[in-house]
Amino acid sequence: MAIRLGFGLPQMKWYDLAHAPAEAARAAERIGYDSLWVFERVLFPERPRQGLYDVPGLPWPDSYRSVAHPLVVLSLAAAATERARLGSSVLIAPLHGSFQLARALATLDAASGGRVVAGLGTGWSLDEYAAAGLAPFEERGAVLDELLDVCAAVWGPDPVSYQGRHTVINEAEVGPKPAHPIPVYLAASGGNALDRVARRADGWLPAGMTPGQLASRWREITERAASYGRDASALRICARANIRITEAPVRDAERQSFVGTVEQIVQDTAGYAAAGADEVLLDLQANARDVGELADLAARVHAEVRSAGI
Repeated sequence: MAIRLGFGLPQMKWYDLAHAPAEAARAAERIGYDSLWVFERVLFPERPRQGLYDVPGLPWPDSYRSVAHPLVVLSLAAAATERARLGSSVLIAPLHGSFQLARALATLDAASGGRVVAGLGTGWSLDEYAAAGLAPFEERGAVLDELLDVCAAVWGPDPVSYQGRHTVINEAEVGPKPAHPIPVYLAASGGNALDRVARRADGWLPAGMTPGQLASRWREITERAASYGRDASALRICARANIRITEAPVRDAERQSFVGTVEQIVQDTAGYAAAGADEVLLDLQANARDVGELADLAARVHAEVRSAGI
C-alpha cells in the first residue's frame, strides 16, 4: 500500500483567509491527498524569551507572524471537502481549556462525518504559555494527561462525569458526540513524551527528524507499547515535513531533511516511508505566494511522489 500523503492547509499571514483555506482544501482533495492538517502558533514575540523550538539564539521565522487559528481553518476545510481526514499537527493542549477543546473536536468530528484526527502536544514557547494564562509551563505534561482523560470522558457516553485537578464535570449530558471514535496522535521527541505515546496514543507525530532518528524512536515507542500490553502494530505514524524547496540541489553534506529540490523532497519522503511512517504531512505553504501557487505546487509534489512508487 502506498504511503498516505497529508497536506498542510494555508494559515500564514499572506494568504487570504476568506478564500484560501477552502480553496486549498478542495484542491488538495481533488489532487488525491489523504488528509488536511493545521498547526498552532498563537503569537510572535518581538523580544522572545527563548529561541525557536527552545534552541538558544535560533530566531523565530517571519512566517510565524499572524498564523490563523487552527480550528477555524480546519472547520473551513471540513465544510469544503467530503473525504479527506482533518488533523492537527499539533494543537498545543495547555493553551486551551480541556473541556472546551474536547467539545470543539467532538463538534468538528460530528459535522465532518467522523474525519477528525486529534494531534496534540505540549509546545515549547514560554511566551505562548504566558499569553494563554491557563497553566504553568512546568505542568504541561500533567495538563496534557488530564486533557486526554477529559476527551475520553466527553467523547464517551452520557452522563459524563470527571474529577480532575483543573476540570470537574458533575454528571451531565455533553454533546454532540463524535461521529466515530477520534484517533489521538501525540507529538514527542524523547523521555516522558515518548512514553505517553506508547501508553496512551493511537499514533505519533514526529517532526524535524532524519529517517534514522525516526526509526530509532519508533522502535522505542513500539517496545514500550508492547511492555504496557498494547498492540504496538495498531499504532500509526504521521511525520510532519516542513518543506523548503530550492531550485538547485542542496549538497547532501549540508542538507536538512525536506530542504532541496522537488526531487530531493521525494527522496526524503521515501526515506520516511522506509523508516516506518504510515503518512507524511507535506507542508508546502511557505513556498507559495497565494493559494493558486500552493495548489499547483501541491499537485506537482503529489505527482512526483506517486510516480516514484511511494
